[in-house]
Amino acid sequence: MLLSKEFTFDAAHNLINYHGKCEKLHGHTYRLKIVLEGQPDFEGMIMDFCELSDIVKSNVISRLDHSYINDLIEQPSAENISLWIWHVIEEGVRREICSLYEVHVWETATSCVILRKSDVK
Repeated sequence: MLLSKEFTFDAAHNLINYHGKCEKLHGHTYRLKIVLEGQPDFEGMIMDFCELSDIVKSNVISRLDHSYINDLIEQPSAENISLWIWHVIEEGVRREICSLYEVHVWETATSCVILRKSDVK
């Protein structure tokens, strides 16, 4: 079974190893979706939505919202942002009955990266 929760944050970045429009400083209202895979516990939950929200807000949103992402991630493409988020929250959401399954990062309403457990080495 899969459980997901979505978040938004506003941040700026520029892609220093890219030649095109996005190499210049610019910002996005990012959308983030965290997906857990697991089985419900005795309370009938994979994880309480409030607990997941607290983990993501304290470890990701508090660091990325209204930030210059290049200060944290050298080449902050959506792909690299999703990988950074994975590493920042993976241990915090891992339980005996569940684990991190996917991280989705949208830079725009129509452009998204999906990082799956099988992609992380």
